[in-house]
Amino acid sequence: MSTPIRCIITDDEPIARKGLQGYISKVNFLSLSGVCEDALQLNGLLKQQPADLLFLDIEMPYLSGIDFLKNASNPPRVIFTTAYDQYALKGYELDVLDYLLKPISFERFLKAANKAYDYFRLLQRAEPADFVFVKADNKLEKVFYADILFAEAMENYVGIYTRERKLIIHSTLKALQESLPAGQFIQPHKSYLANLEAIRAIEGNILHIEQYQVPVSKYLRDAVMEKIINNRLLKK
Repeated sequence: MSTPIRCIITDDEPIARKGLQGYISKVNFLSLSGVCEDALQLNGLLKQQPADLLFLDIEMPYLSGIDFLKNASNPPRVIFTTAYDQYALKGYELDVLDYLLKPISFERFLKAANKAYDYFRLLQRAEPADFVFVKADNKLEKVFYADILFAEAMENYVGIYTRERKLIIHSTLKALQESLPAGQFIQPHKSYLANLEAIRAIEGNILHIEQYQVPVSKYLRDAVMEKIINNRLLKK
């Protein structure tokens, strides 16, 4: 891999956090992006700091690692770290990469790290996807990029408008934007993303997309116009 795997440690035990930090520092394809004491800190950090891999404890105050993962929108891949083996089945149901039982030896840690390395290497070699999975109504929904008209921020949620339906997902607009191809989607307004290919017309500071009207910020209008014209995607 050309770039290290960005990792975040989340554990309420200081000794466990320190041990994992030391292990990560010894593996040249891992890079530590952050350390959290509980899932609430992790939730806040992920809104500011991108990550590829979480070393996530299960039994923590306020919110368990399992509950965090169940409710997270498009979370990074996870390696559970816990002192309790009864959660192993639940971990695999949540499609975690590995499950490390404390105390964690460096040998076992390295095996899990190598598994993560192989996973991300295969991901890089794969053909670029033309869809994204989003969590809506307690299930993962497959949405093709071409079907997305625009997305609208709604406090702690995002509405994704397609040609056939509207999906409400628990996410930020920024997180959704990072999962979409930058060349196909633009941000005409702080609360909106728009599919360039879906834009039918521009009238003043309004984008006409199917039957919808999406506002364009006066501060972003020039940049939006330039992207539309350069990509020759404005449909007559």
